Amino acid sequence: MNFSLRRHKYIRQTRQIQALIKQYQALGDEQLKAKTVELREQLAQGKPLDKLLVEAYATVCEAARRVLGMVPYDVQILGAVAMEDRNIIEMKTGEGKTLTAIMPMYLHGLTGPGNFLITANEYLANRDAKEMGVVYQWLGLTVMPGVAEEGSDEDELDRHQVYSADIVYTTNSALGFDYLTDNLASTAEDRYMQGFNFALLDEADAVLLDSASTPLIISGAPRPQSNFYVSSDRLIKMLVEDEDFERSEDEKQIWFTPAGIERMQAYFGVDDLLSKDWTDLYRHLVLALRANYLLKPDRDYIVAHGEVSLIDITNGRELTGMKLEAGMHQALEAKEGVGITQEMRAMAQVTFQNLFRMFHQLAGMTGTAATDASEFMEIYHLAVFKVPTHKPNIRKDRPDRLFISNEAKLLASLKVIRQAYEDKRPVLIETGSLALSNLYSRLLLREGIPHSLLNARSAAKEANIVAEAGRPGAVTVATSMAGRGTDIHLGDGVKAQGGLLVLGTERMDNPRVDNQLRGRAGRQGDPGESLFYASLEDRIVLQNAPRHVRKWTDKHATAPKQRLSNHGRFRHVIDNAQRVIATGERSQRFSTLQYGEVFRVQRDKIYASIFKSSATMITNS
Repeated sequence: MNFSLRRHKYIRQTRQIQALIKQYQALGDEQLKAKTVELREQLAQGKPLDKLLVEAYATVCEAARRVLGMVPYDVQILGAVAMEDRNIIEMKTGEGKTLTAIMPMYLHGLTGPGNFLITANEYLANRDAKEMGVVYQWLGLTVMPGVAEEGSDEDELDRHQVYSADIVYTTNSALGFDYLTDNLASTAEDRYMQGFNFALLDEADAVLLDSASTPLIISGAPRPQSNFYVSSDRLIKMLVEDEDFERSEDEKQIWFTPAGIERMQAYFGVDDLLSKDWTDLYRHLVLALRANYLLKPDRDYIVAHGEVSLIDITNGRELTGMKLEAGMHQALEAKEGVGITQEMRAMAQVTFQNLFRMFHQLAGMTGTAATDASEFMEIYHLAVFKVPTHKPNIRKDRPDRLFISNEAKLLASLKVIRQAYEDKRPVLIETGSLALSNLYSRLLLREGIPHSLLNARSAAKEANIVAEAGRPGAVTVATSMAGRGTDIHLGDGVKAQGGLLVLGTERMDNPRVDNQLRGRAGRQGDPGESLFYASLEDRIVLQNAPRHVRKWTDKHATAPKQRLSNHGRFRHVIDNAQRVIATGERSQRFSTLQYGEVFRVQRDKIYASIFKSSATMITNS
């Protein structure tokens, strides 16, 4: 079905739902609650779920009005209708995705356990399960959060109770680890999952694309601990670049030179470091080299509380519980001088790609999806449907301001921020890494501009910081995680100043992430403005632009005139760099998917045989 026919179908169903809502307004509370029983009886009699959509959506919309005092907009109902037709809906920031989600979740909750709403983090999972859960419970369904609240012990969760609920609000990683743990259970009594019926993913592009190839691994029996980590790190720190080792121009690859090999052989007193006898030592030296010169603190990882924690480079969040494989994490720990954790053997693993392809039905919501519509369809059989905004978008997206050097770019952006601060106009500043957010914070302090700092080190305060970001004169520095799940409401007098100013200090690897940032301004018809500052020294350019661009940058880095014309030779350099990255990442995802399908077949057979053997042992006993 082509787009225009699909759109016509969704609009027709939306109007039917709106008409039925008006009828249901005349029902008493008990009569409305009884609709859940009636709908479940129709399911039991064999009526297809999609034939119940209009009645179910009208029921939960009217319940939301009575319980929460919230009335869904027409476009929210339209988006909910589209999601049930195996779509990812592109719904702009501030348009009310949380309320939109209760419609398909209620519909699928009628079928019983196995229905999940996947949120961005534990805070949102608990918040939405609590706030939206009262509607489901009022209508007679059960709902549970699949993750513990902040400050609570994860082990205190009763997972049998969680997964017996009709609807579960959880995160992608929590669901993945629970799936692996469940399949490693030794007895049927220890298993708690009850099937993968339906999953609705918030920030669907971040899960299904950006994190698609991320492996979730459960480790078990420890490997014999090596004593080479510290000694290898100590030696690597003494080596000299360009003499003992070299890096590729994009700084993604690194290797030892012949001179470096000889120096390491002399240090350790071995004759042939590359021989089979010294394979393990050489492996640790390579790990130490990569840890020291390719992985950067406050970009790839942070060190906090005596531990090394990985960072999601796409959104700045800490990847709780995740570690690099094959000794790489231990090499990082040796580099940072913290306690070296035990290297473990992987007992089970799954990628998000494979995890969500197991579901009978998928749907998703995000502010940005259209740019990757073909990949969503090819891998997940999901179309993309763009939902119109409730009010016209009047945000002004300014052309990028491009500079030669990073220093010139940052200093120029500070002038704009100071003017906005003096005008009492709120500013949201995006940085591409934790390190740059800290640097920008120091620059603002030097300028005497008070501000809030939101990055991986302050994630626990995210909702509070973002909620205050629209106050007059508020300045907020953030990684690209800013505002996810929390709207920025404008304070008094801000609309007259032009609304929220979103300022990007560099373009990100993917234009979707840039658009997510732009979407923080101009919500619900508010005025707003977005402006990106970029330089030829930005990471995305250094690692992905042609060699001649890097040579020209080195030659002109100290030129008196630093601002580059929007119509000059470099006007497309960042767009081209983003295309290079997107092509590489897409190729990697397809490669991972192909390998993952092989592992999936093996994994399913192994899990089935383990469970069958356990059941046989219980029966015989």
